[in-house]
Amino acid sequence: MAARKNPLFFVLVILLSAAAVFAQEEADRKSGDFWVCPGAETAMYSPTGLTIGGSLALGYGRGASIGIKAAYLLNAEGLTAFELDFLLRLYILKSSRNSGPFVQFIGGPVFFAVNNDSVAIPAKIGTISAGLSAGWRFHLGNMWFVEPSIRGGYPYRVGGGLSAGFHY
Repeated sequence: MAARKNPLFFVLVILLSAAAVFAQEEADRKSGDFWVCPGAETAMYSPTGLTIGGSLALGYGRGASIGIKAAYLLNAEGLTAFELDFLLRLYILKSSRNSGPFVQFIGGPVFFAVNNDSVAIPAKIGTISAGLSAGWRFHLGNMWFVEPSIRGGYPYRVGGGLSAGFHY
């Protein structure tokens, strides 16, 4: 009974409760961010024109993300490219919400088909693709985002994309 009337007891209970809440918030900030990002892509695989298509990227991390990206691109001349890339992304501002400018390494195999043949695996024509991209993630509320980006590398020269996705 005496402990309940002591003001020090109440202060201790409040401080311990606050410490538990702050510890939970710190654990939430340390957890990673899983994101899914479909998008529209373009790349200069052909010397005479752009290849245009779509992509899907999945990633996980906080401040830096690792993931995979698949893109299917084609042009009017009959060139088709299927990229399957590993990605490593670094957010420049180190935001806890993974937003703002980023730099991303992308690399992996790319498979080609020419003259409207289907892309076969194993491919008749294929090579390793590697490059760097730079972009900006704009958050739209708590879960959604938009990402414009540009890229350069091999065997494509330059490219760009616009993606929209969600994270949690």
